[in-house]
Amino acid sequence: MTLRLFDTESRTMREFAPLVPGRASVYLCGATVQGEPHIGHVRSGVAFDVLRRWLQAHDYDVWFIRNVTDIDDKILNKAAEAGRPWWEWTATYERAFDRAYDLLGVQPPSAEPRATGHITQMVELMQRLIDRGHAYASAGNVYFDVRSYPEYGSLSGHKLDDVHQGESAGEGKRDPRDFTLWKAAKPGEPNWPSPWGPGRPGWHLECSAMAGFYLGPEFDIHCGGLDLVFPHHENEIAQSKAAGDGFARYWLHNGWVTMGGEKMSKSLGNVLSVPNVLTTVRAVELRFYLGSAHYRSMLEYSDKALEDAVAAYRRIEAFLHRATTRVGEIPVGKWTDAFAEAMDDDLAVPRALAEVFRVVHEGNKALESGAVDTARELAGQVRGMLSVLGVCPFDAQWQGAKDDSEAEQALDSLIRAELERRRQARADKDWAAADAVRDRLQAAGIEVTDTPNGPEWSLSAGGKAN
Repeated sequence: MTLRLFDTESRTMREFAPLVPGRASVYLCGATVQGEPHIGHVRSGVAFDVLRRWLQAHDYDVWFIRNVTDIDDKILNKAAEAGRPWWEWTATYERAFDRAYDLLGVQPPSAEPRATGHITQMVELMQRLIDRGHAYASAGNVYFDVRSYPEYGSLSGHKLDDVHQGESAGEGKRDPRDFTLWKAAKPGEPNWPSPWGPGRPGWHLECSAMAGFYLGPEFDIHCGGLDLVFPHHENEIAQSKAAGDGFARYWLHNGWVTMGGEKMSKSLGNVLSVPNVLTTVRAVELRFYLGSAHYRSMLEYSDKALEDAVAAYRRIEAFLHRATTRVGEIPVGKWTDAFAEAMDDDLAVPRALAEVFRVVHEGNKALESGAVDTARELAGQVRGMLSVLGVCPFDAQWQGAKDDSEAEQALDSLIRAELERRRQARADKDWAAADAVRDRLQAAGIEVTDTPNGPEWSLSAGGKAN
């Protein structure tokens, strides 16, 4: 395996060489649980789940940490506006994010630490920074002294004179470019004890402390959205390396989901929540859509783009179901060399999917010609490739509940009865009756394909072929 990844910090493609042979340690900045997740929120989860699956496919022991930010100004403000306790608010939306990740087939992390559960580690990190002359306490707050770290800006390319942290001046802050590590307690707000007085952690401090606690002072890959490059990840690097840690060796950032060229965000009012989208498409189809673009590219959302992705996925799915009908159970096979080359090239999923569709095309030709063994092998390859991408329809994640299975069986029985009426009408040369059956099925969104082995049906809006 020669996996090459685009490292944001060096701005180059680098061959992946793990710190510990056979192990890949990955930290992903997770959700700030302030509200219902929209599809922009979960794109990073899908994108880096593909990374994780590709590492696992090559037998890496993947240590994957995804944090939860459960204390934040926005969380406190929204909970207060709703008249709810902040801890209930965060628990509610943490569950909503977990549910969204689960629905989209994102594997659970090795650990999912909450910021509020790691105050001790944060206090220890701040003390190290103060002892080394990189942080200072003032009026119950603790700030990082940006000027004390000459390499500041290495990730984002920001020059020190151009730095704007996007936070208030803060009481006792020596320089507006300094960023907050610890916020002194305000009346009515949650707080924790510290050597500098009661307060709560700054956002940037959380991830450095948690990544270090779970993955060690130096680890392999740090992931997150492009919007986190500055100031969040820049500040993580500064505080971790200033404290003496090696921190992340590779930095990967996914592009945004955009609408009208703008980043999807609650403030723009262009939010598509995961539960709402899943009323129109299946979860596996939404995952396919979110994961179909290169992870570093922007994904411009439109109803048409989603529909096109769904239609593309259903063509792959229809082939696998046709193959199963013709040749029986299809074991998961090995991906092709072209697929592996694409994935090794910075997870080039669009190229990998082009290879999937090439194999599907060859598989359909094999089915039409009656080459059963070839069709089985090609279908197995498709399964293997889709499993790496997390969208194989036969994987346990996407198998419906018992009620869904029973409903499918009932639907199949009804359609089979209609197809039998159509067959008999054609045998009787009653073309009007045969056409009427076909029209009824088409009106119900059911497509019928006549094959040498008899008619096969599929749902034009998805579902399995039979």
